[in-house]
Amino acid sequence: MIEHKRILLIISGGIAAYKSLELIRRLNERGATVRCVLTEGGARFVTPLSVAALSGGNVYTDLFSLTDESDMGHIRLSRESDLVVVAPASADLMAKMAAGLADDLASTVLLATDKPVLLAPAMNTMMWAHPATRRNRARLEEDGIGFVGPGAGDLACGEVGPGRMAEPEDILAAIEGALAGRGEGRLAAVRALVTSGPTHEPIDPVRYIANRSSGKQGHAIAGALGALGAEVVLVTGPTGEPDPPGARVVRIETAEQMLAACQAALPVDVAVCAAAVADWRVSHPANRKTKRNGAPPAALELQENPDILRTLSAMGRGRPTLVIGFAAETHDVVENAVQKRRDKGCDWILANDVSPDEGVFGGDHNRIHLIDETGVEPWPEATKVAVAAHLAERIAAAIADKGISV
Repeated sequence: MIEHKRILLIISGGIAAYKSLELIRRLNERGATVRCVLTEGGARFVTPLSVAALSGGNVYTDLFSLTDESDMGHIRLSRESDLVVVAPASADLMAKMAAGLADDLASTVLLATDKPVLLAPAMNTMMWAHPATRRNRARLEEDGIGFVGPGAGDLACGEVGPGRMAEPEDILAAIEGALAGRGEGRLAAVRALVTSGPTHEPIDPVRYIANRSSGKQGHAIAGALGALGAEVVLVTGPTGEPDPPGARVVRIETAEQMLAACQAALPVDVAVCAAAVADWRVSHPANRKTKRNGAPPAALELQENPDILRTLSAMGRGRPTLVIGFAAETHDVVENAVQKRRDKGCDWILANDVSPDEGVFGGDHNRIHLIDETGVEPWPEATKVAVAAHLAERIAAAIADKGISV
């Protein structure tokens, strides 16, 4: 999908600019042609010589360069590409884009382009969370700009939180999705249902039973399926993850609400149950906050929640052609997942180890074993975005190569 494509890469200021060098190398390996624009801030972290050596072409830096304007020109530069990628995308450049400013080469190119644009933001966690940045992101998404990341973790400033630029492999997956285009990809005729996040089962109006699911994997899967052209309905419990571009998002709180939303989304061709649905709910939630009175509360009476994966798998007429579940296990991962696939009746199970030693539940990485009727296929540990892209490709292959009719 990347081979023979022309990528315009804009590198703005930030320590994450060093990752752009690896991104250029990987794009070249896949046969893409990469032209690069380096902002004044970007040049503080990576040199034009390094970028030129890896991209194999000129590096454009100055809006008012007589040589560059006579050779290429910012209008041609902005339009003679299949995709414009900004990595890293600084808070400043995002703000310029949202306001329609054009006071340097990068912002002018972005205002003049008629091609899809993909941003990989990178900044301090407080800058990312600032209301101004949130407004700018919302405005850019409304304008059709795509995003990949940022991830959460240790930042160069010493703080911990969201703001890390996506890894090159995640940006590559997002580039492939952006180049596929909605309605033009391998899943253009497919309608998909994805569940994501935890469910919150109320104890009273304040307290609830829940789990540590972040929704990162489910949201990434919805985004990856949409990137291949699928029409996606995402049913999600409470999560801080941004909505995947193009997906129809249905927000719920409880397992019963999730089941109802899934049934309302039918018919679909593919169902991916990535949500961590609570197994139990309180039989009689209190309608007022339970007060602490010096004594421990009475035991909660619980009852079993509906099994969404089993319900979708057991449907007769109208059953999704391909039903995929997840098995988050802390021990005997593969054995438990194989048994779960038999019990639920689904087509595939993706097993992942969420034991404390792995530290992946709610994190940015996953180690997957795909289990189907043929056996067990281990996948290498990867980011959840990369796992989602690989799963979307496997779904497309199953539909196209194995004769699954949708």
